[in-house]
Amino acid sequence: MATTTPRSAGHSSAQRPSLLARLQQFWQRVTEGLAVSQLWSQFETETRSSYRLYSRDVQAKTPEGLTTRGRRLHVLKEFFWAVLEKLSPARRVLLLLALIMLMGPWDDLRYQDSSGGLHGIQFNSQFWAGLLLFLLLMLEIADRVVMKRDLQIAREIQTWLLPGAPPQIPGLAIAYSTRPANTVAGDYYDVFQRPGKTPEENRLIFAVADVAGKSIPAAMLMATFQASLKTLSTTPASLPQLAAGMNQYACSNSQGGLRFTTAFLAEYDPARRIFTYINAGHNQPILRRDGGFIERLDVGGLPLGIQAEARYESASVVLAPGDWLVIFTDGLVEAVNARDEEYDEPRLLHAIEAGTSGRPCDMLERLMAELDLFVGNTPQHDDVTCMLLKAEAC
Repeated sequence: MATTTPRSAGHSSAQRPSLLARLQQFWQRVTEGLAVSQLWSQFETETRSSYRLYSRDVQAKTPEGLTTRGRRLHVLKEFFWAVLEKLSPARRVLLLLALIMLMGPWDDLRYQDSSGGLHGIQFNSQFWAGLLLFLLLMLEIADRVVMKRDLQIAREIQTWLLPGAPPQIPGLAIAYSTRPANTVAGDYYDVFQRPGKTPEENRLIFAVADVAGKSIPAAMLMATFQASLKTLSTTPASLPQLAAGMNQYACSNSQGGLRFTTAFLAEYDPARRIFTYINAGHNQPILRRDGGFIERLDVGGLPLGIQAEARYESASVVLAPGDWLVIFTDGLVEAVNARDEEYDEPRLLHAIEAGTSGRPCDMLERLMAELDLFVGNTPQHDDVTCMLLKAEAC
C-alpha cells in the first residue's frame, strides 16, 4: 500500500513571505524606495513651502505695536484662520468638530431623565475625532488627486508648446533648459524659423520670456504669448513692429499691467551672423566675446503688457566664432540657498568662464549642477530658464 508523505509545516511556511519581508515590502511601497535622509529632506522642503503659504496671510494681518505676548496670541489666531480659510465651509465644520472632540472630556456623558434618574453614555470622543480627521484627509486627498491630474495634463500641453531638440543651425550651437517652480511654469523659450521670400532671406526667431507670477495663471498667459509670437512672426513685420504688436495683445490680457511679461526677442541672420534683438524689460543677456570681453544686450523698452503705446527699439550684434550668448530668466540669478543668499550674476559669469572651451550642452549641464549645489534643499521659488548660444566656424 502506497503512502504519501505530508508536507512539513516548515516547508509551507517557507513558501510564505516572512513578517519582516512583508514589512519591508510595505515600507518600500510607502516610501517609493527613498532613503530616510531623502524623506526628511522632502518633508523639510514641503514644510517650508507650506509655512510660507500660511505665513503670508499672517504677516499681512499682524498690526504694529503689539506686546510680545499679544503678538504671539495674534499670530496663533491668524495662523489658525489662515489654515481654516483654505478649507471649504463644510470641511471647516468637520475640522472644528474634530478639534472640539479632541480637547473636551466627552468620554462619559451623563443626563437626568424626567423621573429624576441619572443615566450615562459612553462616548469615545478620540475615536470619533480621529474618524472625522480621516474623513477630512480623504476629501482633501481626492481634491489633490483631481488637481494633480489636471495639472499633469496642463504640463503635457505646455511641453508641446516648447521646442524639443535644438535646431541645427550652421555656425551656431544651442542648448536650453527650463525648470518650473510648480507643475506648470510662466517661463517661455523658443527657437524657430521665420521664412523669407527666398531661402537666403530666412531668419531664425529666438525668444525667452517670463510672465509675472507662477503656476496656472502664468502658464495660461505664457500660452497666449507663444500663440501671438508664432502668429505675428508669419507677417512681414520688422522686429520692433513684432514687439509692438505683441505688447498691444499683452495689454489686453494683463489685468491693467499686473500680469506683464518681460521678454527678450531676437532675429538671427545665419548668412551674415547678425543677431538683431529687443530687450523688453528682461534680464540683460550676457554676450561673452571670444577674447573675454563682456557685453550686455539692454536695448529695447518696457515689459510687454504695461503700456499699449510703448515703443521698442532694436539693436544688432555680430556673433563671431568663439562668442557665447547667455539668455536667462530671473529665477536663475535670484535662486536662494538656506542662508537666503542669491546665486546672482557673478556666480553665473564664473560658470560661463569655466566652460567656454566646451559645448553649450556641457556648459548648461554644469551650470544646473552648480545651481543645485548652491541651492541645496531650499525650495525653488521661481521658474528657471536658460538658453546658451555659441558661435562656431562654419
